Amino acid sequence: MSEPIRLARPDVGDRELAAVAEVVASGQLTMGPKVAEFEEAIARAVGTAHAAAVSSGTAALHLALLALEVGPGDEVIVPAYTFPATANAVALCGARAVLVDVDPDTFLLEPGAVAAAVTPRTRAVVAVHLFGRPVGWEALQTAVPQDVLLVEDAAGALGARYRGTPCGALGVAGCLSFHPRKIVTTGEGGAVTTDEAALDAAVRRLRHHGWETLGDMPSPGFNYRIPDLLCAIGIPQLERLEELLRARERVAAWYTERLEDRVLTPRADEGDRHGWQAYVVQLERRDEALEALRAAGIEAQIGTWALHRLAPYREQGSFPGADRAFARALALPFATTTTEAEVERIVSVLARYA
Repeated sequence: MSEPIRLARPDVGDRELAAVAEVVASGQLTMGPKVAEFEEAIARAVGTAHAAAVSSGTAALHLALLALEVGPGDEVIVPAYTFPATANAVALCGARAVLVDVDPDTFLLEPGAVAAAVTPRTRAVVAVHLFGRPVGWEALQTAVPQDVLLVEDAAGALGARYRGTPCGALGVAGCLSFHPRKIVTTGEGGAVTTDEAALDAAVRRLRHHGWETLGDMPSPGFNYRIPDLLCAIGIPQLERLEELLRARERVAAWYTERLEDRVLTPRADEGDRHGWQAYVVQLERRDEALEALRAAGIEAQIGTWALHRLAPYREQGSFPGADRAFARALALPFATTTTEAEVERIVSVLARYA
């Protein structure tokens, strides 16, 4: 029996272990110096003036929207094909998540559909660089009035670039995730990146119960803090960001070489750099292929969700692009440590259904 192939494997080792041991020995497990050090490294990597680390990518989305004063009566445009956290964060602010269809080949928001969805209540658009592929930012900017805020769900796009600009530095705020399937991981964690000092201050206040100073709490907040233990893992990970991305680019190239004539393979637009959070192909016999891969000991998964198929968002109509993506997308095992032999084994199973 062949060894199982996991869907994702975090690339962590001795440096991360030593960093955690250092924090444990210090006795400062949370709200200590590693948080600030991690935040400085995030801001450098993204190229923004500020980065506030939080407990998850979902927390980052929630706090970014709250800090932008999104609330009841507001509408926020989100793609109909994305992980539910994108829309859930809007709902948790008391606003309405307005679904907009995606290009089924790229998984990304259709600028024309975004323009058609804008109403006087539209406060923001949350644009998702899904699986690490940068959104066409200039087209998105021209699709909405200037007073509509553009927020990036860059959960899977750390290291990705749109025309040379890092994802996370394109909108008024960028929201990152450090889940184990992401290129840089802390186990769980996230961050809000921005050039706006007031926005950064609001996120920091909201993540820490609403405290502004030790003697003043202007409004209630949350415990969305991230501990030093997790930031200690993230610091050496960020130092290796380029190395990790190049390793994923190598694995993606192995897949593409073997699959581009059989299935629809992922890629970035010319002039952009893909972040390679996942390697997601599309094929008509997706469900059969998924079952066969799992039977062969190969972990695979659907791409993500068509939100209008989920109870909170069902009333919004039909979205054929999202439906097509949902039915065809297949996430293959993908990590910096994926070997060429593993790719060969995966492709040998997948090819029967392509």
